[in-house]
Amino acid sequence: MSTDFDFWLTWIIIPVLIFLARVSDVTLGTIRIVFVSKGMKALAPILGFFEIFIWLLAVSRIFENLDKWLYYVAYAAGFATGNFVGLLIEERIALGYINIRIITQYSGEALIKRLSEEGYGVTSVDATGSKGKVNIIYCVLKRSNYKHVATLIKECNPNAFYTIEDIRFANKGVFPVRPTVGHYGRIYWRKGK
Repeated sequence: MSTDFDFWLTWIIIPVLIFLARVSDVTLGTIRIVFVSKGMKALAPILGFFEIFIWLLAVSRIFENLDKWLYYVAYAAGFATGNFVGLLIEERIALGYINIRIITQYSGEALIKRLSEEGYGVTSVDATGSKGKVNIIYCVLKRSNYKHVATLIKECNPNAFYTIEDIRFANKGVFPVRPTVGHYGRIYWRKGK
């Protein structure tokens, strides 16, 4: 009976725990790096503490059992999965601001008007590109609004070329006032800057 339990503990339970610990610590590390890049000084050290604590637990199990190849596989698989999960979470929370630079070969007036109507701040510059006159439109927005703006670009000017850059900080700007649904279905209005 004890042999069955030893088998389960050695070859299933501990590798699964190492895998889960590694997923957790790498996920926390990925999110911590995002917080550091966004200047969130209070949250990054807290995440760093738990990241390293969990990592020490996982590594200690491996060093106690250097002859168990499955532990190495669990550790490596946890690392890979943790990166993936961390990036998914980071994408979902969509912290911070981005700058979208839109370059249109034709007049961007319809797009500028639509973005302005939706409450986004827009700056437009006439320029010359390799194929002639272009219109460059700049729009700083919250990352959580990116999909909405990308949809507007495709609707108004499907051939527009655009790039996205992360912004660490935005001092002032024009952002849309959008309702958000809170707990129990209540609608709250977020005010733009």
